[in-house]
Amino acid sequence: MLLIFIGLAIGVIVAFIFVTFLRKQSDANTEPQGDALMLIQNQLGNFQAQLGDFMKTVDAKVSSSNKEMQDTVRMQFSESQKLIREINEQVKHDLTNVAKEMTSANETSKQVLGITDQLKNLEKVLTHQKQRGNLGEAALELVLSQILPPGTYKLQHEFKNGDVVDAVILSPGGMIPVDAKFSLDNYNRITNETDPTRKEELEKDFRNDLKKRIDETAKYVREGEGTLPFAFMFIPAEGIFYDLLVNEVGTLKGNTRSLINYASSEKKVIIVSPTTFAAYLQSVLYGFKALKIEKTAQLIIGRVQELNKHLIAYEEYLKKLGASLGTTVNHYNTAYKELKKVDKDMVKITGETASIDPLIIEKPVIEE
Repeated sequence: MLLIFIGLAIGVIVAFIFVTFLRKQSDANTEPQGDALMLIQNQLGNFQAQLGDFMKTVDAKVSSSNKEMQDTVRMQFSESQKLIREINEQVKHDLTNVAKEMTSANETSKQVLGITDQLKNLEKVLTHQKQRGNLGEAALELVLSQILPPGTYKLQHEFKNGDVVDAVILSPGGMIPVDAKFSLDNYNRITNETDPTRKEELEKDFRNDLKKRIDETAKYVREGEGTLPFAFMFIPAEGIFYDLLVNEVGTLKGNTRSLINYASSEKKVIIVSPTTFAAYLQSVLYGFKALKIEKTAQLIIGRVQELNKHLIAYEEYLKKLGASLGTTVNHYNTAYKELKKVDKDMVKITGETASIDPLIIEKPVIEE
């Protein structure tokens, strides 16, 4: 569009210069040149008229283009405003979600801090030997209560000499002592030690400590006071129990298998963790169920025996009734026979018979 305007302006300027030049030359030219000048002026007038028409057309197109441009700009502006509103709403929604997530994150952080405090408290408990023992007893009670029904075990059982075991299982064959042991101090020293020589010394101390705990548990095996000939040594830490079972694997590298054999063979002590103890308790639970079934079967047998007594008594009454019925039948048959004799006597007297046929009834047959 700009190039058109420039071209038109150049054309007008060239025409103006050409006309001016002709006018200057008109003074020097002769009369014949006047016709040529008039022709040029006429053409210039026509050109100006065409230029005017062209300018009108250009103005109309420019006006139309401006209107289309304004409509386009207006439409784009409306769409931009709509897009801005949508963006603002989305940003507002996102900010709301972010605020909610930050609130949730704050709550989670508080919970994490709470758990951290609880873990610190647990660490304090585990570092105190007496509290650690209480924790082991609590773990033992939890396992017992989750598997065995109430009344099948007893906590803090006291023997005649005053010794107290953490728990006894009241099995059908007798009491099974269970004592919770938590040898954690030497175990932690082993896990934290890097010097091989010192670590070997700590492993020896750990084995001696466990041997002492096994001996302490073995003293609760008292068959004279109603216990079975074995006891459970409950270790509430799976890691320690695992290292006892696995030789050359884990923290302990010594012959820990000998401790297991020492406990089971010599001291009649079965070392268990929460997992293995639960398996043993399931076996005990099956024993309780079998005992219950046996008691129920004995009760049923007793009821059947009582029923048999009643049946025998009923049979005696039936025998007596059969004997009585047999006597009655005999009397009945005898009476009918006598009635027949009377009929014969009537024939002798009157010459007529009453046609009495005795109805003989068989008496009950009693099988021996």
